[in-house]
Amino acid sequence: MTTFEKIHEGRIVGKLTAVDRLIFKGHLTALMPPGAFRRFLCSQGVLLKDFASYATRATETLKENAERIATEAGRPFEYLESAHTAARGCSKEDRARAIADRDQIVEGLVAVFRTLEPCMTFQVHGNRKTCRLEVSRKPGKCLAYYFYFVDKELGFMHVRVQSWFPFTIQVYVNGREHLKKQLNHRCLGYKAYDNTLLSVEDLALTQDLADKFVRRDWVGKLDAFARRVNPLLPQITKSGFGGYYWVVDQCEVATDVMFKDRSALEAILPDLFETATLAFSAEDVLRFLGRKLHPALQAEVTSDHKRRPEGRRVKHRVGKNSIKMYDKYSVLRVETTINHPRDFKILKLQDTDHGVVRRWVPMSKGVSNLWRYFQVGSGANQRYLDAMANVVPQGEGVRALDDLCQSHVVEGRRVAKLAPLGPHDAELFRTVLRGEHLVHGLRNRDICNIPSPPSDTVVDADERRRRCARISRQIAKLRGHGLLAKVQGCNLYRVTSKGQRLMAAAVHVRDKDFPAALRAAA
Repeated sequence: MTTFEKIHEGRIVGKLTAVDRLIFKGHLTALMPPGAFRRFLCSQGVLLKDFASYATRATETLKENAERIATEAGRPFEYLESAHTAARGCSKEDRARAIADRDQIVEGLVAVFRTLEPCMTFQVHGNRKTCRLEVSRKPGKCLAYYFYFVDKELGFMHVRVQSWFPFTIQVYVNGREHLKKQLNHRCLGYKAYDNTLLSVEDLALTQDLADKFVRRDWVGKLDAFARRVNPLLPQITKSGFGGYYWVVDQCEVATDVMFKDRSALEAILPDLFETATLAFSAEDVLRFLGRKLHPALQAEVTSDHKRRPEGRRVKHRVGKNSIKMYDKYSVLRVETTINHPRDFKILKLQDTDHGVVRRWVPMSKGVSNLWRYFQVGSGANQRYLDAMANVVPQGEGVRALDDLCQSHVVEGRRVAKLAPLGPHDAELFRTVLRGEHLVHGLRNRDICNIPSPPSDTVVDADERRRRCARISRQIAKLRGHGLLAKVQGCNLYRVTSKGQRLMAAAVHVRDKDFPAALRAAA
């Protein structure tokens, strides 16, 4: 148990660290070196002047394969315009999830989408200086096919294939989806909100499954997806240009601190966000990510805080990598996103003049390094939580003040709200908190006589009755909010411990803290 968990032990039911968003990319690297793609075309008996027609036929083959997969599964095959999707306020994933919910898809293909997207493609163009055709990779646009699945092992996911050479593939999976599948397979109980686990029956086993997720044989699984969506792959491999080289394009490692309920999290949430936004310096953010402030550092360190429809989020960026904290129902999530792994080190065996030695070298994107991504992200999240252990919660006081400013219904009767920082209620608090009342208690008349009227003022019987009725209503409000309690058997009231704390704090803020803050802001 960490320091953060020990401090909030009464509120927390567990902690889980797992991969969240995980994006793999597959590249046909054997086609990339200078002259390699020309040699591939020669192996297919294709001249450069015939490249356009050959590439068009290849693109049509990919399209026919996508249509066949959708038809055989009886699933939709749709064209989506990016602008149209954005105008509807939903993404391709939202559309796919809606279809899965509508058709109650629990396993298998959900839908196949095609959309026009930017990409890097091989193009043949003329060189005016040499008067010859040349091959190069340039930015362009082509159709991309998205295959959305509910995989029996990985859960909801998608595979994207580019329809023009070099047929780059992207595979998106989510570690939380995988965990839910594994827990269902083992018949273990859990509560979930969206893709977030709020609680699990066996936390130790769930954490073990999350640890194993990053060390599985990913290459074999990814190659199986590639063979399914790219019918040209056997032809490319047979020509001696190998298969896909898989890399980790993006990895999110999230540590979820599970609270008992939403109110337990809200008690400390404002203070956590205030500390993360105002107190963490650039050096702190670098330390969380395992780096040091150095003159050679090229990355910019930034932080931002924003409110989202479902909660709040604070995010710190170091170059292309980031660490953020946000809330999802009763879970506090700290999440490290790694887009540029070379900012971190990995221990590798290297050949030197003195033999094979272990050295810390910049980490590459190779899929075999996924375990190290998880290790780096877990360490960053834990350092962030350790820093949060020093936060002194103020949320309970804020909620108590808000509660005084709201009306309540007690035993069927409405209790009016208070204005704890207003002049009338502040004076009432001062009167109730007078020392003599703390010992002997107070009555209605004790409040009526304070402040005492001027000596030359004549108070008639009607005025005394009006004052008495007004003080009775004020006492009723104080009792309704739990600040006063009636002594049984007599018309006597005592200040409760809650009333002592809240009324004294309100008077202190009005008389001391607010004037001091106003002077400091001037």
